[in-house]
Amino acid sequence: MSAASAPPAPQEPPSPSGAVIAIGWVLTIGLNVVAPILTYNALEDRGWSEFAALLVSGVWPVVDTVVHLAWHRKMDEFAIITLFLLAVTAVVSLIGTHSTRALLVKDSAVTGLFGVICLATLLAPRPLMYYFGRRFSTDGTPESHAWWNGLWQFEGFRSVMRLMTIVWGTAYLAEAIVRVVLSYTLSVDAMVVVNPFLIYGTLGLLVLWTIRTSKRSRAEGDARQAALDAAAAEAAAEAAARPQSEPNV
Repeated sequence: MSAASAPPAPQEPPSPSGAVIAIGWVLTIGLNVVAPILTYNALEDRGWSEFAALLVSGVWPVVDTVVHLAWHRKMDEFAIITLFLLAVTAVVSLIGTHSTRALLVKDSAVTGLFGVICLATLLAPRPLMYYFGRRFSTDGTPESHAWWNGLWQFEGFRSVMRLMTIVWGTAYLAEAIVRVVLSYTLSVDAMVVVNPFLIYGTLGLLVLWTIRTSKRSRAEGDARQAALDAAAAEAAAEAAARPQSEPNV
């Protein structure tokens, strides 16, 4: 494709206000990370069993999904995957023995399943990280979704979304395998300490890598677009400077 015929970059929508971004992140982190931990610890301190406390603390991510649906008035792919994993978590928690070691291993089943889902979506028209990226890179408005959807026309963007899906899927499969091995190697007390580091350490490293990769990809995309614009401008200038042919008499 020539520079003149290259697709123009989609117009980026106005950036959402800092308050909107802050509220979205506070709700997501608070309801998916902070609230479940606080609920689990509070219930366990009051004499609840580990199984019951874990099951009740899993309600908060459902609340996050309900809040998102009420805010944006539609079900997106992120919400569907979240609800599916929550349902799997509930089913896995209910079956089998209810020992602490069994609960630790069952957590690995959920994160491992998420890794499998990531890799399986590579066979779909668009990989899972494309939809996760749209959830966290836009403010949910039709304009911002249209901007994000328009980026799919660029090969560089498609490659980055597939790469992110491969990395997230592989990382969570590896995390699940490591957690199963450690669950049967370490004592329960030691594993209770190690488990949060595995969960949040894996997530933190993936988020940092994703942010760095996104910034680098965007900078490279801007540079390519600038080069295309410069080439198109140069071609237009040359065409304007070229002498017009004499009309036939």
